[in-house]
Amino acid sequence: MASGRQPILSSTSLQVLLYLNCWYFAAYFLAEVLMFIYKGILLPYPSNNLILDVVLLLLFLGLETVRIFYGWKGNLCERSMATSISVLILLPCAMLGVYYLLLQTFVLRLEFILSAILLCFYGLEFLLGLMTISSFSRSKGY
Repeated sequence: MASGRQPILSSTSLQVLLYLNCWYFAAYFLAEVLMFIYKGILLPYPSNNLILDVVLLLLFLGLETVRIFYGWKGNLCERSMATSISVLILLPCAMLGVYYLLLQTFVLRLEFILSAILLCFYGLEFLLGLMTISSFSRSKGY
């Protein structure tokens, strides 16, 4: 008699990376807020650019929260659609990461390092996300 057990397809590596990225992004966001306060006080930062950068940071926070939620739930529930949404949201998050790495008015060395580490997380999550989606899709027979 068959036991009816199905293999677990969720990726432990992706789950650990999402967990670590959750904490890392919280620290990244806090560091960015503190650096914007520093740059707003001590540097000749144009107010329009400062407002744009802060609004983009808040947008970044929202996108990252949604991305991690869908990635987390999609991986644990073995849902390829939710994991795919997470990978798709990763693209605008990566573009915002590149913006904070290179394109803002003043880029501090600490911002450069933190953004580079964040982009490394994104690269790994992109690859693991694609492999996990592939695993889910193969098992369902789509």
